[in-house]
Amino acid sequence: MSLIQNPVLPGFNADPSIIRVDDTYYIANSTFEWFPGVRLHESKDLINWKLLPSPLSTTTLLNMKGNPSSGGIWAPDLSYADGKFWLVYTDVKVTEGAFKDMTNYLTTATDIKGPWSDPIKLNGVGFDASLFHDDDGRKYLVQQTWDHREYHHPFDGITLTEFDTNTMKLKPETARTIYEGTPVGLVEGPHLYKIDEYYYLFAAQGGTVFTHQEVVARSKTLDTNSFETDPGEVFLTNVDTLDSYIQKQGHGALVSTPSGEWYYASLCARPWNHEGESAYDPRGWSTLGRETSIQKVYWDDEGWPRIEGGHGGRTFVEPPKDGTTTEVQRHHSQEDNFTSSVLELDWNTLRVPFTEEMGETGSGRLTLIGRGSLANTHNLSLIARRWQAFYFDAQVKVKFTPFNYQQMAGLTHYYNDKHWSFVFITWNEINGPVIEVAENNRGTYTSYLKDDAIKIPEGAEFVWFRTKVRKKTYTYEYSFDGTEFNEIPVTLDAAILSDDYVVQSYGGFFTGAFVGLAAVDYSGYEEKAEFYEFTYKELGDRLTLDGNYTWEASESRFD
Repeated sequence: MSLIQNPVLPGFNADPSIIRVDDTYYIANSTFEWFPGVRLHESKDLINWKLLPSPLSTTTLLNMKGNPSSGGIWAPDLSYADGKFWLVYTDVKVTEGAFKDMTNYLTTATDIKGPWSDPIKLNGVGFDASLFHDDDGRKYLVQQTWDHREYHHPFDGITLTEFDTNTMKLKPETARTIYEGTPVGLVEGPHLYKIDEYYYLFAAQGGTVFTHQEVVARSKTLDTNSFETDPGEVFLTNVDTLDSYIQKQGHGALVSTPSGEWYYASLCARPWNHEGESAYDPRGWSTLGRETSIQKVYWDDEGWPRIEGGHGGRTFVEPPKDGTTTEVQRHHSQEDNFTSSVLELDWNTLRVPFTEEMGETGSGRLTLIGRGSLANTHNLSLIARRWQAFYFDAQVKVKFTPFNYQQMAGLTHYYNDKHWSFVFITWNEINGPVIEVAENNRGTYTSYLKDDAIKIPEGAEFVWFRTKVRKKTYTYEYSFDGTEFNEIPVTLDAAILSDDYVVQSYGGFFTGAFVGLAAVDYSGYEEKAEFYEFTYKELGDRLTLDGNYTWEASESRFD
């Protein structure tokens, strides 16, 4: 069997919660403002992962209309007990400023593919909530605790609250702080495990940036402040492994194999640098967002968990001895001719599901009804998929007949409402229907072609758009026959679509770059656009010296 190659879930798959049921492993990941909520994968070998339907696929379970970017689903927790799956998830409504208004919910299912029960409201004490099933049958919600008071630290430790399975409600009178963290601060992402005589608490700290890390504490009780931090080295971090291909490891969860091996799934990132930049400051730009890595774990003589290879982890990891091969291709290329009446699993929408209010798919085309701009957090017609490789091409055929400049339809690269670019068909007073390229950078909008926008010839029924992403930069192309493409002379900096760029000016920075299809008509006339023959073709993880692309990673991010 081949090695586990990190990241195992490339492209925006943050905050993994991993479990095993019999011989099958499952990972649940954060989705933030993207719909449907919570991304699920399954595997039998920890190497290859199959995408499953998302559990939060209805507005009964999740309605994020108007949520801020990087609000929504933070750090879901998946567990299995009493013959069913338990999913705890947080819907965050406020991200900026002193407050983190949120609601934690619980839903259950006997089958990982659903149906999932109507949500049970738990509380709003703090985010990153997880459900611990003790061996005596009692259950507890474990969560980061938020303090809005400006004279206190906002990360107010890890709170434990008993959950009553008879009433399916929390017992707030039982709430207590079991761990206050270390001087590193920002303690969050707790997961609790009972192993032999100890309760082990795994928690993230240091913030979900390059100083991110995972710490472990343990206790023989669940009493107030009873947990002792591991006196040895920190469990997992890349803060001091600057040359590693994998960075930002920390927040995650522990899992054992049927034969008793141990693994830890963590968020991670793969930054790159512009030419001439110091490779250490800035550490780099993570355009694929926070991904998922898996590291092997052993237990030392004192009963503390350790990462094999040291606390920085490895790019290549020994797989479980008892795993069975899961047949899934590592690359994630996609061809969609829109023949189905439902969107493929790789597609996502923003905040709300894809319904007839946004458009329809089937019979060989996707129709989007023009609505708000790409800066709109309430009413937007856009479907998009993750960037999952540094090098890829994407292409689509578009039919659109605008009659004013407030109408636009085409291909977009999108991070959030303040950071995106767009190649689109629109209209201007000089030439009528034209092609324009625009970018929104920290909320500042720039048209690149302006009065030199490309005139669409009379009689041209369709326009084909293609984009070429080449890790540090990307470009757009157009064609009027689908065969001969012309490059638009605008080269865009991919770093603008990274967590690391967005965090410099904005508090919501938790997702990753997407490529998608959008129709805008903020004039309110709801002009429709038709899309055909979408392709997303990955070329590899990295560029080799001979100019080809490869899926093979490296232990060093500078190779």
